[in-house]
Amino acid sequence: MAIQTATFGAGCFWCLEAAMNQLNGVIQALSGYMGGDAASANYRRVCDGDTGHAEVVQVEFDDSIVSYQQLCLVFFSLHDPTQLNRQGNDVGTQYRSVIFYHNAQQQQSAEQMMAQLSEKQVFDNAIVTQLSPVSAFYLAEEYHQGYFLQHPEQGYCQVVVAPKMAKFRQSYAELLKSAVLTS
Repeated sequence: MAIQTATFGAGCFWCLEAAMNQLNGVIQALSGYMGGDAASANYRRVCDGDTGHAEVVQVEFDDSIVSYQQLCLVFFSLHDPTQLNRQGNDVGTQYRSVIFYHNAQQQQSAEQMMAQLSEKQVFDNAIVTQLSPVSAFYLAEEYHQGYFLQHPEQGYCQVVVAPKMAKFRQSYAELLKSAVLTS
């Protein structure tokens, strides 16, 4: 068993955190903030645009069960990586599409995944996902952890998160078998 860490920003962290925590081999996925200039981050400051941080999900996983490439595939399947500094109605740099790589192998794997998705024209527009080296991770407030599971009736969860989770549950097996992973 080799435990690794991966960090992704895909808009609001509630969606990605909920999906990652359902994957076999994921030990835990935590919502937080990364990639800013400020020496600390919290939800209010990040939403105000004062810190430069992105909402992220930091994933601790067993790479003998789930690969980093599979996590990247989940990341790309749960948001629109062609939208710059936004996901739907969530607008601002805190909602940017970003992969924070923890080592050279993760950087190379993410670059290869993005090249394959672009080459196969999986998305109608160009991928704008940023690749950045990992920086300080600030754990989001406790009420953000497991938010979707605790508040499925909340409006945003019903309108945005629940449909993404339904799509994820239906399509994940097919995504793992896709040509992206086999070529």
